[in-house]
Amino acid sequence: MTQAYIYDAIRTPRTKAREEGELHDLMPYDLLGTLYTALQNRTQLDPELVGDVILGCATQAGEQAANIAKTSTLYAGWPGSIPGITVNRYCSSGIDAINMAAMKVMCGMDQLVVAGGVEMMSRVAMLSDKPRPFMDAKLAARMGMFMMGSGADLIASLHGYSRQEVDAVALLSQQRAAHAREQGYFKSVVPVTNPVKGCEVTQDKLIREKTSAESLAKMSLAFADMGAKGVDQMMLQAFPQLEQMTHVHTAGNSPAMADGAAVLLIGSQAAAKQLSQQPRARIVAMKNVNDDTRMVVGGCVAATRALMAEQGLTSDDIDLFEIHEAFGATILRCKQELEIDDSKLNVNGGCIALGHPLGATGAMMAGTLLDELERRNLKTGIVAASGAAGTGTALMIERV
Repeated sequence: MTQAYIYDAIRTPRTKAREEGELHDLMPYDLLGTLYTALQNRTQLDPELVGDVILGCATQAGEQAANIAKTSTLYAGWPGSIPGITVNRYCSSGIDAINMAAMKVMCGMDQLVVAGGVEMMSRVAMLSDKPRPFMDAKLAARMGMFMMGSGADLIASLHGYSRQEVDAVALLSQQRAAHAREQGYFKSVVPVTNPVKGCEVTQDKLIREKTSAESLAKMSLAFADMGAKGVDQMMLQAFPQLEQMTHVHTAGNSPAMADGAAVLLIGSQAAAKQLSQQPRARIVAMKNVNDDTRMVVGGCVAATRALMAEQGLTSDDIDLFEIHEAFGATILRCKQELEIDDSKLNVNGGCIALGHPLGATGAMMAGTLLDELERRNLKTGIVAASGAAGTGTALMIERV
């Protein structure tokens, strides 16, 4: 089987998913077009050699509908011969796109594949595709599907995590992200020009460097009202060991909605002859799992655990982890169950601070992981993300 490598990994800055956000005036195609051009310039990639483009996108409606992996290449002027496919495994979609690209290379189907994700949440709002399992309470109950925040509070309730503990996760994320941005650690960021607002966006805009434990403690609970409308009762029926649900998540310790896109160039060793650089990393292992659907956002923990078990590894064998900050409780569970020390987990902050453009987040985390492995001259890393309904995807890479 052919080995798959990462030749490059780039992303846009992440900005607020609001009208005043610095990227709001651009279409998703514009973000991807900027990245495609940057990928060509950085690697001397000839688009004629691209066998496929695979993009994650969680809300495929409006400007993100009609197979944006295909339409974005046409918008960018890339050859019509590139098929393009858009995938949706919720918030892990960006990692799934990378894994699918790697599999195509491994089996010899393609030599070069562009993979990543996009989500413009200020233009295509979450749930604007009207997904009935999330909007029909009776159908959701039959399927055992809950909204992400409810699942996060369930994890906190089952494990006894306090408001102070989940707030501490958020505070550390903000502090680390602010430090990383100030020090220029996010090497994968490509500037994006917004002619409507007359600005060039060069760095992430959601980080709240003035966040404190006191400011986090003042924030209102985000999912208690939903619980009072019947969700708590369903959770308690499903988990009779619980006497009551504990609500601890707020906007401050939850992932921030964002606009952004990311792409990676995945290829075989032979493809290096057609590029201006050697591979940056080797794809070692991939894993998909499904955790308990009612916990919703625990899949990143389950996927990381399964991948390490399959490879005969423990957290001591891995240099760095980029694990999806799908709410503060998810990270607490990650540290507890996988025994991952803070010194190697999300060392430059996570999407609580940086923002969470759903389908793009996984690919963004992969680039952040590779950048930091190179900066520290380390070797191995795992990136993992949760999706709705308990899905989880993990990827292990090794620097070349």
